Amino acid sequence: MRLAGFLLCLAALAAAPVRAEMLPQLYDVAGVTAGDVLNIRAAPQASAAIIGTLAPDAQGVEVVAQNASGTWGQINTGETAGWVNLRYLEARGVHIDNYNLPVGLSCYGTEPFWSLSNINGALQYEAMDGPAKALDIWIAQDSGIAGDLRRMILMAGLGGPATAFLYPAACTDGMSDRAFGLAISLMTAPDAPMLSGCCSLTEQRR
Repeated sequence: MRLAGFLLCLAALAAAPVRAEMLPQLYDVAGVTAGDVLNIRAAPQASAAIIGTLAPDAQGVEVVAQNASGTWGQINTGETAGWVNLRYLEARGVHIDNYNLPVGLSCYGTEPFWSLSNINGALQYEAMDGPAKALDIWIAQDSGIAGDLRRMILMAGLGGPATAFLYPAACTDGMSDRAFGLAISLMTAPDAPMLSGCCSLTEQRR
């Protein structure tokens, strides 16, 4: 019955609509002269306050959202989110490993606190009240649509199979003003409560 339910979820995944902008995405800074910086602003407009900067050779900058006209991208700087002019960013694509999950993927949740990171083909799970544990990935099924980051994940869990659904969505961690473009629902065992959290395409130090 559990296998049948998982297969039904995969079928629903393939049929679900996909966002046209295919975010989040990783970008490299381009077109900024050496010695200059790319400003991160509080709002998507050139007159907004500067809250940070990116080096002219910065790479792997995660854009989690765009403004309505698609000219500015939202990124994180420290514990807050800001905006950069997309004229100076060049998409590098999301790197996918052989388990079909984004390389560098890291997820976090609160109440309770937990983290999940993609490390060497396994998802390393860590809770506040226990040691880190590697959950071997059995399948990370995608939709077959290029650029679609949604994944249904089946893996070894804590006392039985674990499942997770990774999907693009505006998400906040509840502890900072950072913005995330990926969300996750996770069950670490068949009878475990469902955990909800936010994910990033790049490792986030906490």
